[in-house]
Amino acid sequence: MCPATAQEPVLEEKTKIKIDIWDSSAVKHALDDSAKTLLKERYNYVENHTHMDVRLLLSTLSCFFALSALLYDYLFPFPLSRTVLIICVLSYFVMMVVITLFALMKEKNIFMVAHDKDAAGVDPDNVWTLTSALKRYDDKYILSLAYVEGKTGKHREASMTKSVCCWFDEEGCLHDDIYNNDVAKLHDSLLGEAKKTK
Repeated sequence: MCPATAQEPVLEEKTKIKIDIWDSSAVKHALDDSAKTLLKERYNYVENHTHMDVRLLLSTLSCFFALSALLYDYLFPFPLSRTVLIICVLSYFVMMVVITLFALMKEKNIFMVAHDKDAAGVDPDNVWTLTSALKRYDDKYILSLAYVEGKTGKHREASMTKSVCCWFDEEGCLHDDIYNNDVAKLHDSLLGEAKKTK
């Protein structure tokens, strides 16, 4: 038996995604990750991490206020640090409200923003936004793709709603080929609409 043949099953096990099908959060994340991988590998889109960067910046500021309160209270014990502690606690609370509002109003259910770079580098990027939803005790997964054409700024959306049973077997293994075909059809339908309107 040649070494390449002996290694093939190991590679299959690594690429096969297996989850607990009763855990709706794990199901949603597995499907989201698979859609991200498809757009990055098949279509060579570049992922934009701005949403995550903003959330990390806001969280870092919150931690800064908490650490400032801790350090100031250590250097100047309680009666002297009362005003600074009140300011830091209130600032931390405000930052938590800002993070929550950012997640609810800006991020919503977005799990990926991808840029389709212009090959010549002259025109603005086309932007793809992927959102998904899967309610806690529901088997219906909703995937939405939004496309903004860089040149014209035209916005198009498409979505699909299917049972997760279409893509997972009884053991909880994701059938990437079936799911990726569904995502690719949704993607190509938007791309086809963009070409028709030109």
